[in-house]
Amino acid sequence: MTLIIDAIITGLMAGGVYALMATGMTLIFGVLEIINIAQGILVVMGAYFSYTLSQRLHLDLFVGLLITMPVMFGIGIAIEWAFIRRIRRERVMLSILVTFALALVLEGILSLFYGTDYVTLHAWYVDAAMPVAGFYLPYVDVFAFLLSVVLLFALFMLLYRTKFGHGVRATMQDRTSALLVGIEVDRVQMLTFGIGVALAAAGGVAFGATNIFNAASSYDLISRLLVIIVLGGLGSLRGALVASILMLVIGNVIAVVWSPTWSTLVFFVILAAILLFRPQGLFGQAEGRMQ
Repeated sequence: MTLIIDAIITGLMAGGVYALMATGMTLIFGVLEIINIAQGILVVMGAYFSYTLSQRLHLDLFVGLLITMPVMFGIGIAIEWAFIRRIRRERVMLSILVTFALALVLEGILSLFYGTDYVTLHAWYVDAAMPVAGFYLPYVDVFAFLLSVVLLFALFMLLYRTKFGHGVRATMQDRTSALLVGIEVDRVQMLTFGIGVALAAAGGVAFGATNIFNAASSYDLISRLLVIIVLGGLGSLRGALVASILMLVIGNVIAVVWSPTWSTLVFFVILAAILLFRPQGLFGQAEGRMQ
């Protein structure tokens, strides 16, 4: 029973981090109507940037986000302007091809600069743990979970308490109506893509500190993120949060009571089971808009 409780707690914390990455991905879908297959490699890129700042400038991993997130935000804006904005028709299907090609290019660039050897992020809190009620919680998991809570709360405030957020939600509901009331939809889409990529960079710190990784690690990561956003409902921010926590907790429990081999497969089994009865996902509408 103790192992199961520990698995649930660590699943909740890991789920918060995945929610951070998945929320950026589903936000991009809701506003731009594209599926960003490059989100996985952008997470890995964020992890590599944190690795560089830690090794070269000796910056703390989380302090380094003050540099990494703005840089990745700018990269996201550049990607949207150079590639995504050019897609005018059949955006969902073409976006898969365009962002997959982009992911391959970014993977090649990262492999060129960093090589193909596996690396991991290091800090004093990566290998340390705190005792809480008889359990030992890794400091890095606690810090990453708190970071996720802060950033997701900041995203909520941005979307529901600012003029820009009203523009984002209006665009997610109906792009044409948003244009008619004077919202600069192109600007909203560009900034939204940048925010989604910046959130990927934040998730990259937690991913890199708890996993060994190289440029090819993005394949497993993007498969998990796709399962999460489809399960939660394409375009549903609430769905991304709930699905992330649900999948990580169940995966951890399965690893403890059955076998770690099955903990990854359970992602896809649960997805298939739920979509048989609710094709739009847990919180998605038939048209895939945000709730």
